[in-house]
Amino acid sequence: MTPVARTAGRLAGVLHRHPRLRLTLLLTAPLLWLAVLYLGSLTVLFVSAFWTTDSFTSQVVKVWSTDNFHALLTTPVYRQVVVRSVAVALAVTALCAVIAFPLAFYTARVAKPRWRPLLVVAILTPLWASYLVKVYAWRLILSEGGLADWMLGPFGTGGPGFGLPATVLTLTYLWLPYMVLPIHTALAQLPSGLLDASADLGARSWRTFRSVVLPLVLPSVAAGSIFTFSLSLGDYITVQIVGGKTQLIGNLVYANIELNLPMAAALGTVPVVVIVLYLLVMRRTGALSSL
Repeated sequence: MTPVARTAGRLAGVLHRHPRLRLTLLLTAPLLWLAVLYLGSLTVLFVSAFWTTDSFTSQVVKVWSTDNFHALLTTPVYRQVVVRSVAVALAVTALCAVIAFPLAFYTARVAKPRWRPLLVVAILTPLWASYLVKVYAWRLILSEGGLADWMLGPFGTGGPGFGLPATVLTLTYLWLPYMVLPIHTALAQLPSGLLDASADLGARSWRTFRSVVLPLVLPSVAAGSIFTFSLSLGDYITVQIVGGKTQLIGNLVYANIELNLPMAAALGTVPVVVIVLYLLVMRRTGALSSL
């Protein structure tokens, strides 16, 4: 046996006898990657938010200051944009939940078993298309004289046009599959005996849904909401394409990158803080274990 083979054999034996060491070695590389690139970039973002910009040269001045956060809290337009961004993310999440639940219930409990995989694939198919293609398709649908106006014209009304409703509608379409999939999985794993037992005890459909189905599926709904909420809160391209004059937090970050990088960093900390708070709330529902 060659020296290399003997060394490899000894190393394999050591790793076999020490599973914790084996696990540590396996996790070291991805954890370093996470710490350096992800947490490191967040740290740089937070630190740079305390810098300022020279009003004459537009150069970053690396002097510790809380002026950016003071302006963020005291300037009405910033407060309005933050509130609007959170409201849009919550509206998209609520719409996705309302649409996804009956859709997932049909694919998981009503459709024939042979059709269920195909239906799930059909729901996930839009994720394979380009983000910009889907958003520009909605721009054509919502534009003046577009498909929305053509369909709603006989009813004496027209499409919503470009603005906040168009933004919410487009984001709902974009992130709906992220809500459908966890709910479908939870409903597919729901024991049929529970539904039969509820019916045998005299519970009607609504009571069965409220007392049996919803409590068991709620963690999966919360898990899907983490994706829809975070993706909607950080989006800035959709609102630029179909939002008209509407501004969200992502647009302000993008607009300040070239002119005032520290202010852009301060604005960028807002979605991070909001998402962390949202995760803490969702953790109480058991959503994180359903991911």
